[in-house]
Amino acid sequence: MASKSPLILLACGSFNPITHMHLRLFENARDAMNATGYYNVKAGIVSPVHDSYKKEGLISSKHRLEMCNIALQTSDWIRCNDWECRRSEWSRTVEVLRYIKSISHQLVGHGEDDKEASIFIFSIYIATERCQDVGVKLLCGADLLESFATPNLWSTDDLQEIVEKFGLVCITRHGSDPRKFIYLSDLLWKYENNIHIVTEWIPNEISSTCIRRALRRQQSIKYLVPDSVADYIYKHSLYSTVH
Repeated sequence: MASKSPLILLACGSFNPITHMHLRLFENARDAMNATGYYNVKAGIVSPVHDSYKKEGLISSKHRLEMCNIALQTSDWIRCNDWECRRSEWSRTVEVLRYIKSISHQLVGHGEDDKEASIFIFSIYIATERCQDVGVKLLCGADLLESFATPNLWSTDDLQEIVEKFGLVCITRHGSDPRKFIYLSDLLWKYENNIHIVTEWIPNEISSTCIRRALRRQQSIKYLVPDSVADYIYKHSLYSTVH
């Protein structure tokens, strides 16, 4: 059997705040991709969106990044990428994918001690397979996949590059039918072999929106987010009012 292809999973989003659901997406995706026998997931990357992204209730990236870093302290393979937040403006998802791909090539192809790259990706893992190309796939939920059909939200060129050159790992949620959605889209159907659907057998309906609502109503969020993240939220009085 051919050697397994090293793979990086990238999740883009608000992470406002990061929850246990986000962390479980990565674990489920890694299990599923490794189980195919074709991939060896080496790293997971969380990439919070830039502050200029127009979304109600989005708090400063300073806090969102810190909560992600705190939440990921217990993971030995997932890390937070602050490249989006450090840029001068909002970045398209395909731009983030290109960036992570460029870092993986630097690490794998040249073995350089790239300080910036080593912050984002576990070079100690990737560097052991310098002779192989490292793939990067976008990790998402079914809601993001379905958003591809929203008029004027995604450019056709971006979508084609994402599904053709990178690929998706989509975690299903209750009530969604991603395979039907793929069937109904000519573009997604064309590249269906590069879209991996992962069934979530243990439903997790936690969302950042629900967390923010609970906090505004002074309700407990214990066991919904990591304790360290909850402590940070309370310490800085985040989400206690509508932003």
